[in-house]
Amino acid sequence: MTIALAWWAALIGLAIAIGLILMKLNTTYALLLGAVAGCLVGGASLSKTVEIVVTGTQSVMGTVVRVIAAGVFAGVMMESGAADRIARTIVERCGERLAIFALALATMVICAVGVFIPVAVLIVAPIAIEVGNRMNISKLALLVALSGGGKAGNIISPNPNTIAVATGFKIQASRFMVASFIPALCGLVIAVALASLLKRRGTMTSAQDAGGATAQRDSSALPSIGRSLVAPVLAIVLLLISPIGSMLHVDVLERFQVDAMYILPLAAIIGLVVMRQGASILRFCAAGLNRMIDVVMILIGAGALGVLITNSDLPRQIVRLINAGGVPGSMLAPIAGILMAAATASTSTGVILGSNSFGHAILAAGTSPVAAAVTMQAGATVIDSLPHGNYFHVTAKSMNMTLAERMTVVGFEALVGLTMTVVATLLYIVW
Repeated sequence: MTIALAWWAALIGLAIAIGLILMKLNTTYALLLGAVAGCLVGGASLSKTVEIVVTGTQSVMGTVVRVIAAGVFAGVMMESGAADRIARTIVERCGERLAIFALALATMVICAVGVFIPVAVLIVAPIAIEVGNRMNISKLALLVALSGGGKAGNIISPNPNTIAVATGFKIQASRFMVASFIPALCGLVIAVALASLLKRRGTMTSAQDAGGATAQRDSSALPSIGRSLVAPVLAIVLLLISPIGSMLHVDVLERFQVDAMYILPLAAIIGLVVMRQGASILRFCAAGLNRMIDVVMILIGAGALGVLITNSDLPRQIVRLINAGGVPGSMLAPIAGILMAAATASTSTGVILGSNSFGHAILAAGTSPVAAAVTMQAGATVIDSLPHGNYFHVTAKSMNMTLAERMTVVGFEALVGLTMTVVATLLYIVW
C-alpha cells in the first residue's frame, strides 16, 4: 500500500485526535476519528481511507496478542494479593527511617513485575497514607515517591508499553528491559531525593485521608511473601535467559528465545498453583483480560493513527526540522516519546504512536533498535501524567488530593522522567 499524504494532513489528524481526547471522548474513538479525518483531508478517497485504517489496525495485532497474554500474569498478581503482599513486605522490612525509599521501591517493584502503574499506585497508596500520617509526610512527597518509583518500574516491566515498543522496533522485550535498568535506578534515586526534600511541603497527610484511599486487604488473607514472589521471579528469570546468554556468550542460553507471550502466562499459572489458588484461575484470567481491554482498544486506534503518519512525510519533515536546529537525527527517539506521550497523556499510547509512526525514520538516522526503544520509552515518562489522561485522576483519588494539589506533582514527575531520558540518551546514543 503506497499512499502519499502531506505532512500537514497527518498533523491535522493528530490534532483532531488530541482535541477529542481533551473533550473526554473515548481514546480509541478519538484516535480512529483523527486517522480518518487526516486521510480525508489529505486527499485519500473513502476506500483508500478504509485501507489505511484497516492496515494500521492489522499492524498492531502482534502486540495485541502479547498484551492479552500478559493479562493472565497481571490478573494473577493483582487478584491473588501477591502484588499487595510484595508492597507491604518491602515497606515493613525497610522501616520508618527509610519510609520514602520503601514506598518508591515498592511501587517500582510492583510495576516491574508487570502491574500497570495506576494499579501499582492504588495498591501502595493506602500504605503510603498510613505511613505519611504516622510520620507527618505531605501528600505531595508521597505521590512523588509513588509515581516516580512507578515510572522507574514501568520502563523495565513486561507490560503493554514495553511489549508495544519492543514489537515496534522488532527486538526482544527482555533485551530492552535489561538495557533500561540503569536509567530506571537513576529515576528511583531522583524520585526518593525529590520526595525527601518535599516531605514538609504541601498538604500534610491526615487520618481522614485514609477514607479517600483504596481500602487495604486483611493481611492474613494475603499469600506469604515467598509464594507471592514465585510468579514474578520465574517470569524475570525466563525473560533474562537469552540476554544473559548474549552477554556471557553462552550459545545455549542465547538460543533460548521464548516470547513473553508464552513466559508470562506460564509463570502466572505456576505461581498461582504455588499460592494454592489454582481453583481461581478462570476468575483471575477474566479479571486480567478486563484490565487489558482498554489497552487493546487503544492499540487499535493508535495503530490506525500511526499508519496515517507513516503514510505521510511528517516523519521526514520532523527529522529535517531537528537537523536544521542542529539537533542530531538520533535524538528523534526520545523526542518522539516525549511529544507523543504528552499529546495523549499516556505512556502506552505515546510509545505505540512513537514506534509505529517514527520507527523507520529513527532507524534510518542510524539509531540502533535497542537504543531507540530504551530512549523512546524513557522519554514517554516525562510528561505523560497530564490532566487529559486517566493516570492523573486515578492517582489524585488514591491520595485524596484535589486537582490543584495533583497539578503540583506533575513538574516533579517530569523531573524523574527527564532524568531517566537523559541517562538513557547518554548511555545508548551519545556514548
